[in-house]
Amino acid sequence: MKKIINTSQAPAPIGPYNQAVLVGNMLYTSGQIAINPTTNELVLDTIELETEQVMQNMKAVLEAANMTFENVIKSTIFISDMENFSKINSIYATYFNSETAPARETVEVANLPKYVNVEISMIAAK
Repeated sequence: MKKIINTSQAPAPIGPYNQAVLVGNMLYTSGQIAINPTTNELVLDTIELETEQVMQNMKAVLEAANMTFENVIKSTIFISDMENFSKINSIYATYFNSETAPARETVEVANLPKYVNVEISMIAAK
């Protein structure tokens, strides 16, 4: 049976989807972009601040499902410019223990919602 996960601590969905779905022990998150859930404004000042907001949004979704980044088993990072990879990666890395970090792929794409630079989704397990 699936359980819908939504929290006001992350941006509200802007379409026909939820922030995450919990099925048994598995959590499947929707992609998060850098919308500040308090102001509903995009955080695009620098790629580092944008990535930080994305990760904070993901943290809120994980916490709503009683999980942490330690529960994450797979991440997908979508970026609009591979030149930003090292800066995104440096922020992303601060959220994980390198010895237990999840599997991951990083993909450069032509465009992302609201023309942001980075979007991240995750799969986690209890």
